[in-house]
Amino acid sequence: MIAIVDYGMGNLRSVQKALEKIGQSAEIVTRPEQIRSAERLILPGVGAFRDAIHELQRLELVDPIREHISSDKPFLGICLGLQLLFDVSYEDGEWPGLGVLAGDVVRFPPSAELKVPHMGWNTLEPTGPVKLLHDLPSDASVYFVHSYYVVPRDPSVIAARTTYGIPFTSMVARGNMYATQFHPEKSQKVGLKLLSNFARI
Repeated sequence: MIAIVDYGMGNLRSVQKALEKIGQSAEIVTRPEQIRSAERLILPGVGAFRDAIHELQRLELVDPIREHISSDKPFLGICLGLQLLFDVSYEDGEWPGLGVLAGDVVRFPPSAELKVPHMGWNTLEPTGPVKLLHDLPSDASVYFVHSYYVVPRDPSVIAARTTYGIPFTSMVARGNMYATQFHPEKSQKVGLKLLSNFARI
């Protein structure tokens, strides 16, 4: 069973429907014990980092999520679910994250040429072979909606980059933990293949 964490800040039904489309059942979960019993866990998210981390703390979900990842059970973070893995976000202040990965969450630099948020389709540039990207084309395009991006301190966790004015980390991987800045559930065939790969890990 794939569990999708509901902390009031994710496009949960879209993720669940995408999984159903590839024949995978998924349960939306809200309690610590449900996360602890999950075989595979997805942490989606849209909205403000500050609100997200406060909700995870209020619902007592922080430790169960960290435990799931540290046990090397399959984990997928999506968009804000990627950013929450890092030490600190500088979105409208300075907010501590889950601290699973060392690094920061920062805003795209001001530019007359680029619109922020970065919204729409863009190309993945994998840094090497990754299970989650198995059988995807090397120039696969995926769907983004974000104003902030992650800056990992350890380059070995960077699984893919994307260029939007500047190159930024669009996917990380460590063991069976994966997280994407883009939205697989909105990325059509590429996204469905990625979710199918996740379900097989």
